[in-house]
Amino acid sequence: MKYIECGIGNSWFVRTETELEDGTEKEERGVKGPIKFKSVYLRIWIRKTVIVLDSAEGYKRIKKNRTEFKWILGIVSL
Repeated sequence: MKYIECGIGNSWFVRTETELEDGTEKEERGVKGPIKFKSVYLRIWIRKTVIVLDSAEGYKRIKKNRTEFKWILGIVSL
């Protein structure tokens, strides 16, 4: 899967994160193609709570161990 994100809180304002088959992730600056649209999401991370609104998976609320502030709009690509 590939996640193309734009927002505050990541390493770069626009980035692409690619999940590789061995479970590792690769992060790159900017938008990297090709893009095969799966869904769009909004991720809001305030302190240890992450709220995700995804067009394919709906609403999720997740607790994390680390404290962050992020406001991200993203696209999931196959």
